[in-house]
Amino acid sequence: MAFGKFLLKRSLQGILVVWGVVTVLFGLRAITPGDPVNLIVDPAVDQATRERIRAELGLDQPIYVQYVEYLGDLLVGDLGYSYQSSRPVVTMVLERVPATLELAIAATIVAVVIAIPLGVISGTRRNEPADYGATSFSLVGISTPNFWLGIMLILLLAVQFDLFPTGRRPVAFHDALWMFLTTFYVGDLLTWLHHIILPAVTLGTYFTALITRLTRSGMLDEYGKPYVTATEAKGIPETLVRYKHVLRNTMIPIITVLGLQLGTLIGGAVVTETVFSWPGLGLRLIAAIHNLDWPLIQGIIIFIGISYVIINIGVDAIYAKLNPRVLDE
Repeated sequence: MAFGKFLLKRSLQGILVVWGVVTVLFGLRAITPGDPVNLIVDPAVDQATRERIRAELGLDQPIYVQYVEYLGDLLVGDLGYSYQSSRPVVTMVLERVPATLELAIAATIVAVVIAIPLGVISGTRRNEPADYGATSFSLVGISTPNFWLGIMLILLLAVQFDLFPTGRRPVAFHDALWMFLTTFYVGDLLTWLHHIILPAVTLGTYFTALITRLTRSGMLDEYGKPYVTATEAKGIPETLVRYKHVLRNTMIPIITVLGLQLGTLIGGAVVTETVFSWPGLGLRLIAAIHNLDWPLIQGIIIFIGISYVIINIGVDAIYAKLNPRVLDE
């Protein structure tokens, strides 16, 4: 019962957040200078045709009427229509989601594989060279801008040493996986992996540094608790204490951050996708901004906002199951 109330509360808060995002976007569109009709038709089109198009789009209605109609369309899953591309926005958004998810998940995997071992080493060898090295890596990772790191990786590993491609995504992961499962052909999977390594490392570097520091601080905090001293006094091997007890308890906040950062990576992939020409939502958003394609801009940002809210609610639910004390807060 308490868990149901907790989930309902978080869901209502999420709905308010999405409503706020939608309202801000609609307000920005309303105050943006220029006539939207000029982005749809040729400047030579006569005024009568312009007025007809404006009426068809509902732009001749009061702003509050447009707002209510826009909310109504969103409730039925209608994100609008891109007149510049002559396609529904929802189609243009959904077709780019797999590429962005692939990149965000790959970046998360890179971060976890590197960060947790570094954090454990740093936390168990405090004030030793390994600890200083991991701490320095974290500081550099947090301080390095993604766009600069991406460009440097391209210049060094793609251009100078020709080890990786400079970008693109010649094959989707689900297509490559299906090919492997049906024909046991591994070539497409290797091609996909070869192309995603640099973007994933670029996007995941900040995340790696964050998880490393979080793991280190969590390990140090757990080592200072009485149960560690008690288990060591019983003669339990140090390795067992480290991984079965200390790291296990440290993982609870890390799991929370992993979920929250996954949502951040989806929204933060814009720069990385642009640098590597990765065909995801970020690259399409940049093109939409360049073309002032407001329906597409709104659709992409709303989708990212909804995704972030859903991930947050899911993380809160998992955390509540792992630590029921949050239900009383």
